[in-house]
Amino acid sequence: MAEIKDPENTIIIELKDGSVTIELLADVAPEHSARMKELAREGAYDNVAFHRVIDGFMAQTGDVEHGDMEDNFNIGRAGTGGSDKPDLPAEFSKLPHARGTLGAARSANPNSANSQFFINFKDNDFLNGQYTVYGRVIEGMEHVDKIARGEPPMNPDRMISVKVAADA
Repeated sequence: MAEIKDPENTIIIELKDGSVTIELLADVAPEHSARMKELAREGAYDNVAFHRVIDGFMAQTGDVEHGDMEDNFNIGRAGTGGSDKPDLPAEFSKLPHARGTLGAARSANPNSANSQFFINFKDNDFLNGQYTVYGRVIEGMEHVDKIARGEPPMNPDRMISVKVAADA
């Protein structure tokens, strides 16, 4: 069991293979951390698919608008949406995109992150300073490594539930 130092800034994601515990870096990226907690508390991330999973790179999810991918419309649109909340300003830092870190997915505009995020499968230093790092997996990375690959995967894995540890 991971030692949870700050339950208010810890996220528990249930995947098909087990729990993933993420420590949010609220001191480094307060806006992104707050957004993830807000959407988790609303249940917005529950049942959202991993729509872009590239072997040796990262697993992306969090499109709460199209993330169910239950019909052809949403399968084609997965990855293009966000939430009903305003986009977030970039919160770049010196933190590297190391294995297990959480990065904010966005369009070409650095200030367009909203609800989508990715988990790095390996150190991806080429992303440093270009995408906001706002969390790190502290337990359960072996479950992240098992997420189905594809853009989108044929049978995408989903975040069964996403909770703030303080609420669990």
